[in-house]
Amino acid sequence: MENTPKKQSNVYVNVTKQFNKAADLMKLDPEIRKILAKTTNEITVNFPVKMDDGRIEMFTGYRVQHNNVLGPYKGGLRYHPAVDIDEVRALATWMTWKSAIINIPFGGAKGGICFDPQRYSAAEIQRITRRFTFALGCNIGPEYDIPAPDVNTNAQIMAWILDTYVSTQPPHERQACTHVITGKPVEAGGSLGRDKATGQGVVYTIEEWAKDKKFNLKGATYFVQGFGNVGSWASILMKQHGSKLIAVEDVTGAISHHDGIDPDDLNAYVLETGGVAKYSRAKPLDHKSFMSTEADIFIPAALENQITKETAFLLNVILVAEGANGPTDIEGDEILQERKIDILPDILCNAGGVVVSYFEWLQNKRSEFWDLEEVDSKLRKLLVNAYMRVRDTAEKYKTDWRTAAYIVALMRLEKVYKERGIFP
Repeated sequence: MENTPKKQSNVYVNVTKQFNKAADLMKLDPEIRKILAKTTNEITVNFPVKMDDGRIEMFTGYRVQHNNVLGPYKGGLRYHPAVDIDEVRALATWMTWKSAIINIPFGGAKGGICFDPQRYSAAEIQRITRRFTFALGCNIGPEYDIPAPDVNTNAQIMAWILDTYVSTQPPHERQACTHVITGKPVEAGGSLGRDKATGQGVVYTIEEWAKDKKFNLKGATYFVQGFGNVGSWASILMKQHGSKLIAVEDVTGAISHHDGIDPDDLNAYVLETGGVAKYSRAKPLDHKSFMSTEADIFIPAALENQITKETAFLLNVILVAEGANGPTDIEGDEILQERKIDILPDILCNAGGVVVSYFEWLQNKRSEFWDLEEVDSKLRKLLVNAYMRVRDTAEKYKTDWRTAAYIVALMRLEKVYKERGIFP
């Protein structure tokens, strides 16, 4: 695809290298290693959609299903011009590890459509979404593969997917299919706490790290890359600790203020204008200066491969808490480790989203509705337990946290494969 940025092409290479490093260290069973090194299914669909002006445009969509030995495939859908099969493959694989680390009965999948939603009307995005859902057909299903929101998708888009999917089912089965998608609006069967779940998970893991390090979050400084769902919620929840947001970057530009930026006020501004640029209560900043911001914590919550061999040297923090999937490439990771900067890896740190997706799926299956307190306390419990498993594994294997997180996932998957055996 002509509009695919070159930097995306090595995301799957990163995943493979990380997997191999962990598999070597833990001495993963070679036969099981063969299985986990491959995706199970890779679906590509090309579909026509009628635009507002009457012309037909063709779109390419993907759904990659990596592994489902622990439960149904699970993973988000993103709408972005950089979406390609390699990126989706990488994200699907990460979802398998994430579900295994967090100890929920899901496998890993991911999907997306290669287009820029900014260039289309709401009516066109609705038709693109519905046609994509129809094209996927029985490749998704409430007990088989459950999509969710990701980059540039939201609760409204999930509601359209739900409506399209159930419309294709026999009338007497439709009410039993509401858990085909998660991240839905609350009124359409969504869960309380789902909107803030990923950001909430980032903050829960930062809290645990702070306890371990005897680090006081009150008065701590942090900066955030990406101010969409994850970045904005992580910032708003960090504010409750008395931590100070001093710089933010998104696709529109970067801003900073050494006395602090109010996340709630900035969020209201971004919802109104579409980006952080020109926010009057902070000064503009170039990308290099943004990455060099002196702070305690950096939360990358944008796209992949933002911390590279070029930018890892610029960071002036003691902790990187990965809100995005794959924000640090292999070389960037090595530099952070050499510089003794702590990393809360993505497959642990941003797992809050899939956890509350699991809660939503459960509530739909049981025809239940949980209050926010129940959702938050269950989320905290699962994330704290996962954090401790990764921490203890890092100590046991004398390795970095990312490799430790992979080992936690691979040990669980290896155990299940050994117990179940390989058919036939």
